Amino acid sequence: MASRRHQRLALATAATLLTLTTVVGCAGLDKALDCVRTADAIATSVGNLQQAVSNASEDITQASESLDEIDRELKKLDDTTDNADLSKAVDDLQEGVTGVRKSIEAGDATPDITPVTDAATEIGKVCSP
Repeated sequence: MASRRHQRLALATAATLLTLTTVVGCAGLDKALDCVRTADAIATSVGNLQQAVSNASEDITQASESLDEIDRELKKLDDTTDNADLSKAVDDLQEGVTGVRKSIEAGDATPDITPVTDAATEIGKVCSP
């Protein structure tokens, strides 16, 4: 299921890039492309997190690594945006990542990652035209 979600996001990303080239000026295009690229990277990291949580009985450290990837992408996105909706979605995703990380550290091998997936979806929406 995560693979299909990632495929849909990749297709939406490609469509967004095509649309952006005709709608936005160069400076705006660069910023929008950064948003789309980072949203795609976040989607990939969330997909990795979903896979890691479903395989948690084998190796929970994969989930921690996925959370680290999401943190890195959030830092990039937060540094490049001044959009209030995007900032809120980034904050929500960071809060979700923190919650999942605390659950893992407390020994929960199957933490609820719904807040992470919901916030990542919102970032995808905000980064689309």
